[in-house]
Amino acid sequence: MSQFPLPQPLTGPDFGSYAPGEVRWLLKDLSHVALEAPTAERERAIQSGSANYAESLPVEYSPSKEYQALYTQAVERSALRIATAVGVVTELALEARGNQPVLVSLARAGTPIGILMRRWAWHVHGLELPHFTMSIVRGVGLDQTALRYLGTNFDPARILFVDGWTGKGAISGELSSALDKFAASDGVRFQDDLAVLADPGHCVSMFGTREDYLIPSACLNSTVSGLVSRTVFNTDHIAPHDFHGAKFYAELASNDVSNDFLDAISAHFGSILQAVEEQVAAHRAAAPEPTWTGWKAVERISAEYGINNVNLVKPGVGETTRVLLRRVPWRVLVNPDARAEVAHVLLLAEQRRVPVEEVVGLPYSCVGLIHPQFDKSAVGADGKAVHNA
Repeated sequence: MSQFPLPQPLTGPDFGSYAPGEVRWLLKDLSHVALEAPTAERERAIQSGSANYAESLPVEYSPSKEYQALYTQAVERSALRIATAVGVVTELALEARGNQPVLVSLARAGTPIGILMRRWAWHVHGLELPHFTMSIVRGVGLDQTALRYLGTNFDPARILFVDGWTGKGAISGELSSALDKFAASDGVRFQDDLAVLADPGHCVSMFGTREDYLIPSACLNSTVSGLVSRTVFNTDHIAPHDFHGAKFYAELASNDVSNDFLDAISAHFGSILQAVEEQVAAHRAAAPEPTWTGWKAVERISAEYGINNVNLVKPGVGETTRVLLRRVPWRVLVNPDARAEVAHVLLLAEQRRVPVEEVVGLPYSCVGLIHPQFDKSAVGADGKAVHNA
């Protein structure tokens, strides 16, 4: 363990819009630092190989009316399914950690899921689980200082990492590598069995569902994540024994739906107990293991479409939605059996004049392809730019 004093977690309302008991942030508050960079400037730094994507932040705009409408529709359509998946993954988590898990969500997508899991454990079992959120950065790994904090304050066997969903499975691999590195450096071994709400990529064994439908929190940024930015790892502002950093966008409070989202999901908890019990029993009987079918599909798609860059292939409803709303989309692949599930994706594609192709047997409901010629913002395993031929 570290010989240096460990930093302490941040909590709302001083940092983030979640209640203090819902989550403790293993992050350094960089709200006062000008980290947002113009897109062109960020692109130059990433493309030149001189900067990791997590050294700066994109400008975080308030969500548009289109964003808000898409989010509202998604909550209405998916709340019951999400609540059920929360119940299933929480029951599996309790079983895996002897009813004493310390939930550690991966910022940002994992944070609201970790809070919902904590709420389920309290609502159904009267268990008050510790919940933290910490940073993981491609090319850097897990925040080593945060791991030291967890290892100092809890039995490492209790720690359970939580994320929102899997796509290709890159984060699952990054997590395992980072924990191996930490075990070698600090002699403390954390288990790498990641728990996720949705696992359409078949990358983990502990999940609430493997269905590929839109999780509403994929539609928004900080305004559904406690008003907290993406995490930052920039050594100009992060000392060797600091936590990774993030910003609290208090100025976006008028658009904040973070707690409304939690309440909309947890309101269903009382009505789904039997459904959750049945699905957990089916999960135990099936004993599902990762097959990495999603990663294999992404590699195949990358080759078949001449992209030769898996980082430009974004699988799953949530990631496809993000491509259409935030990136430079090239085309969208849709499983014809899932057209009803991806109606909003089809509408967005039509509005942006993006070609849609039906692909029979696609292991996801849909896949978004970022334009291989015009979008140069994809980053590889080292967190830096991937250069296309």
